[in-house]
Amino acid sequence: MSPFTSADGLPLHLAEWPSRGEPRGVVQIAHGMGEHSARYGRVAEHLAGLGYAVYANDHRGHGRSMAGAPGHLGAHGWTRLVADLAALARRLRDRHPGLPLVLFGHSMGSFALQHGLVEYPGLADAVVLSGATALDQLVSAPVDPDSGGLFAAFNAAFAPNRTDFDWLSRDESEVDAYIADPLCGFALDEAGMAELNAAAPRMAEPPAAAPTLPVYVMVGDRDPLNGGLALSDLLVRRYQAAGLTDVTYRTYPGARHELLNETNRDEVTADLTAWLTRVTGR
Repeated sequence: MSPFTSADGLPLHLAEWPSRGEPRGVVQIAHGMGEHSARYGRVAEHLAGLGYAVYANDHRGHGRSMAGAPGHLGAHGWTRLVADLAALARRLRDRHPGLPLVLFGHSMGSFALQHGLVEYPGLADAVVLSGATALDQLVSAPVDPDSGGLFAAFNAAFAPNRTDFDWLSRDESEVDAYIADPLCGFALDEAGMAELNAAAPRMAEPPAAAPTLPVYVMVGDRDPLNGGLALSDLLVRRYQAAGLTDVTYRTYPGARHELLNETNRDEVTADLTAWLTRVTGR
């Protein structure tokens, strides 16, 4: 597939895992904050083996798309990041006509997807929100500037801490791999974070135009973004209140933020696969 370039001319790294055999669907992955697309290789290979063509770009300010400091999105960066997601989705539809397109967003990627569903009707045939939350409510509780920052606030619930990123997973080897990865471990810069937070109220108004859109929300009950599931519960209720009739909500006891890298990741992947099989009808 030819390189993917944003509307503002920024080259975006795009990873591709071709389906093995005749493709049954397309999965587009939107990764989280302070990470990159290559971290989804394990689940992408699994899905490719089942007949899904899988794609994931590195967001602007991240991974191999980084054009400046880590987390620097540039002017109007959040709006452009969401537009990048939509542009890639359109491109994948053109490349795979007639196949269902499933968008998978984790954490910040889930926020981009929530925003994209509002701004770009018909964006996807099905949606997965992983490590998701009602962002407007999360950002309404400001982080104490003396707490050490955003990630330190998330990590506080797991004190005493082995590392600064214990909140990601119970699997210590996965946490250590994240810490060792030079393309991981940062937040958006101040301007990018401000734009993301300003967009949060838009995400709180899910579209009612596609009531049959399948939505799958998957979270750990110890994910610090969710306050004991209160905010993911709210997120699900909002989609149901908007009239969506196919909302699946899966919670995992004891699991933290990165479900695909958790100790029970085989269970998580099996549940996701079963849902994909159902909604793609193949």
